[in-house]
Amino acid sequence: MAKLPLRALRRLVLVIAAILVALILYRWVSQERLQYFAPREELTATPTPEPSPTRPPPIGGKLDTGRLFSGITLHSSVEPTPGADATTERLDPESYVLELKLKPRVPTPNRTIEELAKVNPKLPELLPALSTMLPTEPVSPLFAQLYETKIRMLRENLNRLDVLLSRHNFFDCQTILQLQHPQTHRKALLLQADMDVDADGSDGDRMPAGAGAPTNFKPFTSYRWMKKTAQPNPYLAGTEDKLKKAEDEFAAKTTTADRKRDLRNAITQLRAEVNTLKKFSFLIGTTDPYIVIPGAFAHEHDGARTGDYALVILGDTIYPAIVGDIGPNDKVGEASFRIAKEINPQSTPYNRPVSELKATYLIFPGTADTPFGPPDLEKLQARCQKLVDEIGGASVPLHHWENIIPPPPSPTPTASPSPSATSTSSASPAASSTSPTPSVSATFAFPIPSPTPGK
Repeated sequence: MAKLPLRALRRLVLVIAAILVALILYRWVSQERLQYFAPREELTATPTPEPSPTRPPPIGGKLDTGRLFSGITLHSSVEPTPGADATTERLDPESYVLELKLKPRVPTPNRTIEELAKVNPKLPELLPALSTMLPTEPVSPLFAQLYETKIRMLRENLNRLDVLLSRHNFFDCQTILQLQHPQTHRKALLLQADMDVDADGSDGDRMPAGAGAPTNFKPFTSYRWMKKTAQPNPYLAGTEDKLKKAEDEFAAKTTTADRKRDLRNAITQLRAEVNTLKKFSFLIGTTDPYIVIPGAFAHEHDGARTGDYALVILGDTIYPAIVGDIGPNDKVGEASFRIAKEINPQSTPYNRPVSELKATYLIFPGTADTPFGPPDLEKLQARCQKLVDEIGGASVPLHHWENIIPPPPSPTPTASPSPSATSTSSASPAASSTSPTPSVSATFAFPIPSPTPGK
């Protein structure tokens, strides 16, 4: 093979070098284009340093301001003004300002029977004496307090757009009225609102197995009582496991001081939850008919309390209930999953039975029976019926709740001991002792242990 001339060899080397440079340049340009057109989330994947405590946290992430607010109408404009040179203005924090001004309209509460009937046209017919229970100024101070709390929460969270109340949750209450029957003097608190779903609560004595844990689920309710059996709460083991993991992480040498501070608070909370689950039983959202009220209601003289009897009225049906849980102070309108499912079979912890302001809640302050105990649905029926009679009666029978908790398994029968076995067992007192087994009582909605003879 003939050797290449020196000039041709040099040209070949130059061509190869040019190709390599072009490949490197193309690779670099491709990387720049990928980074430029990459989604915002990928570009901000690295941890953002914590903002200074003197400034509100920055708004980060991929934000579409037109869709940022949950139902909040957004009016936006850019208003430029002349300034100094760019170097100076870049250093001045007041040179590039976004001003947020939320203008919520505080609603006017319903006051008259005609206005109440706009929410539910059947209401005057269901409760014929309702119009006689309306005083000259029936609006409860709780209505103003509720919206004062909503406004305060909006002010506190205005720099956290992701936690602002949505339009739905701001306008969730139509009215709160103080009622009193002129003859019986029975007082009642009437609310018209929407209905969110509460699936909280647990009770190992009645339901040893958990019914699932949706987002934000809590195994507790404000209505609670001392446990009746040794059967553990179905959510106790999971809470103890969380506690152990937190304690192990806290004890690890690699855990930072900031993380330990957070873990210390979590451990304190988890220990309290474990002790509570060991000692108490609670209502069960999936089986017990109860409603939820804001905590501020319990602070008023004529407000509601945990355990007070109540009615939920929707359409032409009246559902007996109790006040079973306390919710946040800036939201109204929530019932247990049991009530929601009865109203709308499509209800779930994430799907409201009714989103419109169509639900009427009637609470009878000061009617709670103490000490609290497992729900007795027959007693609930009778007690609510008596209270309804004290406000003039109802034109329809109250809805009757059926017990949907399965009875405990029957104990396995044992064979009769033979005479020889009897003589053997008589020598061992521990073998001859038996403990009473729980049985279902026909007068109670839920199973309770039968009393021991002689006590």
